[in-house]
Amino acid sequence: MTERSSGRADSAVAAVATDPLRARFHRARVFSWMQAVGIVALLAVTLGTPGFLAGPSILSLLTTVSFIGCVAIGMTLITISGNIMSFALGATVGATAMVFILASNWLGFGPGLLVGLLFGSLLTGLQGLLIGWVRANPIIVSIAALALIYGVAQAFAEKGTIYAEAGTVPASVKGKIAGVPIEFIVFLLATFIAQFILSATRFGRNLFMVGSSFRAAEAVGVSTWRTVTGAYVWAGFFTSLSGIMLAIRYDSANMDYGVAYDYDAIAAVLVGGTAIGGGDGSALRTFAGGMVIAAVQVMLLLRGLRQEWQYLAAGLIVLAVIILQARGSGR
Repeated sequence: MTERSSGRADSAVAAVATDPLRARFHRARVFSWMQAVGIVALLAVTLGTPGFLAGPSILSLLTTVSFIGCVAIGMTLITISGNIMSFALGATVGATAMVFILASNWLGFGPGLLVGLLFGSLLTGLQGLLIGWVRANPIIVSIAALALIYGVAQAFAEKGTIYAEAGTVPASVKGKIAGVPIEFIVFLLATFIAQFILSATRFGRNLFMVGSSFRAAEAVGVSTWRTVTGAYVWAGFFTSLSGIMLAIRYDSANMDYGVAYDYDAIAAVLVGGTAIGGGDGSALRTFAGGMVIAAVQVMLLLRGLRQEWQYLAAGLIVLAVIILQARGSGR
């Protein structure tokens, strides 16, 4: 074979090898455009709803997105780590709210706040330890944790609801700051903290590596079990913020507080563009996704539709994003 024919053969092989990459890039770009068009269409319908831009509706939107958003920020870290999602975060919201009220009644507001944050972090961190160290299936672990949390809560809270004693929760932690609900400010802080962790720390870089390829991360010396456990610890921390804020808002706590938060959080994460397979995502994008989901919920309420329609809308949105992600990745 001559040198010229050999060069042509190499060029042909290179062209064939790059075709799948080009096709995958093209599909990913199409997915991004379709996702953007879908979000714009949802926002157009939402903004066109009568009364949506009124003051009470905006305040309701900011408050609603804060509770769901903190859970979604935690879910983002779990999804980026390659463990898809957790179905126990909603239950963690209710359990943390109850622990916070009990601890505040006994020890005071400040210690109660620390106990609540520590409880949520450890509860979810233990699940991460099972997944990272034992290599247990993340879905099975979250379902088992969900059952255990509800079982223990029902055993220890016979009346179902725990109330804060008078004066336990300071009035200064309720209401608004410069017209903005305190809950939304907490959500903003959680978003920036999570984004800093993901983009400016070694743990964040390791998290993306583990989510992209668990074996490759092990091969380059990443402590995968510590990384996965850390993702769940932080997820529990951010989720516990939601439970504590709900308890502060209502001066009480029960296991109904976190119902359906898992699904809304998953919808926010996927609408924000975090890859369901792991290795790619952003807290800032989840923030945007959470705003979209909350806006849709407020819009449905303003149109007089029942809560069941909110669940249906969230389910359809998640299904559509999963299908688009699958087409974008070429699977």
